[in-house]
Amino acid sequence: MGTFALLALGQFCVNIEPIRNWLYVKMNPRETDRLINSELGSPRRTDSISSGLPPGVWSPGSTIQRLRSLDTFRGLALTIMVFVNYGGGKYWFFKHQSWNGLTVADLVFPWFVFIMGTSTALSLSSMLRRGCSKRQLLLKILWRSFLLILIGVVVVNPNYCLGPLSWDNLRIPGVLQRLGCTYLVVAGLELLFAKPVPDSTSVEAPYSALRDFLPCWPQWLFMIALEAVWLCLTFLLNVPGCPTGYLGAGGIGDFGKYPNCTGGAAGYIDRLLLGEKHIYQHPSSNVLYMTTVAFDPEGVLGTINSVILAFLGLQGGKILLLFKDQPRQIMLRFCVWSVIMGVISAVLTKCSKEDGFIPVNKNLWSVSYVTTLSSFAFILLLLIYYLVDVKRVWSGAPFFFPGMNSILVYVGHEIFENYFPFKWKMRGPQSHSEHLAQNLIATSLWVVISYGLYQKRIFWKI
Repeated sequence: MGTFALLALGQFCVNIEPIRNWLYVKMNPRETDRLINSELGSPRRTDSISSGLPPGVWSPGSTIQRLRSLDTFRGLALTIMVFVNYGGGKYWFFKHQSWNGLTVADLVFPWFVFIMGTSTALSLSSMLRRGCSKRQLLLKILWRSFLLILIGVVVVNPNYCLGPLSWDNLRIPGVLQRLGCTYLVVAGLELLFAKPVPDSTSVEAPYSALRDFLPCWPQWLFMIALEAVWLCLTFLLNVPGCPTGYLGAGGIGDFGKYPNCTGGAAGYIDRLLLGEKHIYQHPSSNVLYMTTVAFDPEGVLGTINSVILAFLGLQGGKILLLFKDQPRQIMLRFCVWSVIMGVISAVLTKCSKEDGFIPVNKNLWSVSYVTTLSSFAFILLLLIYYLVDVKRVWSGAPFFFPGMNSILVYVGHEIFENYFPFKWKMRGPQSHSEHLAQNLIATSLWVVISYGLYQKRIFWKI
């Protein structure tokens, strides 16, 4: 009744002309778009109609229109991530897979990494076009990466009310730490080889079908070398007490033959470089496989493949840059990249959860996990781009708003996770319905907060 009364009152108010006009001005995104910069890159594109220039010509002084689909994609991934981190209603498919395989919870962080790469391509191109020197941009990349890592270390060690952080049990890896390291490598590499994007993309050039790929050949060689390093370390490194190339969960897995080999080379490298007390102590393999060894899903070796995933996202950003006035070409290339990544995944996994050459594994960030999630990401970005920026049948709401303040929402939801109104004591702790209601309300609150910040033009940039 209360809800019905509020809806009726809202409908009555909207029909009043002064209120309707005020709402239109406040909710019109064009004026806001001019003021906004995202925290991990500011994807922008020119509005050739308002600038008076021919289509395809970019100008530093022209009116700028933001690609809303990128923020919508980021916000969608972030909203699901918040819901999953708050418990996901205690449903199994909103929990991370114990070892091999995928659930909904395993999709969102890679998508966030992917869209970070896409935004990086557009933001660097925009800043270079505005006359920023590479030295200035390099300092900005270094500073941004440092801040992400620093904030990440604070967030994953939540001892805010228990005194200063203790180095003895300080967890070093984490989500923001991985984002910072990944951004540093991908953005630094892109800056090193960055070239001005041609003013017109309509002119036919040799190998035009590959012009989003061929100019990046130095970066691709670097990525292939990185992947070769991951493969060699994973399958050739001698891990004491474990078989070479072991990818299992350890514990009681494999009939309990290798109880202390959780993660194989990935776990060994983390324990060797960081120390066992400085990595995650409660991995998702604990419950099912009864593992006793610490293992960090955001560890050192997996960061290599997160760099690969961000670079694939950056490839998507280059497609948006080179074919900015050709939505069909953009969507076609997104589809082609999705198919290519999907075929690679099918070969690596043999379309099987357990029996492939390299199973899909979020804990290890295996190469098949990266190709599978990038395949999904290209298709999802294609759909959102089509609906939001091409046909404009969807504004991107409500996901657009948290996508504009993603760092603030992520850090905030981690810090206030155990505080009211995001969490409260439940009568039936085993009830799915109570958990689901609590987690949906907590997630919705962050969407509402991000909307309020958007209306006030408050954006936390790093």
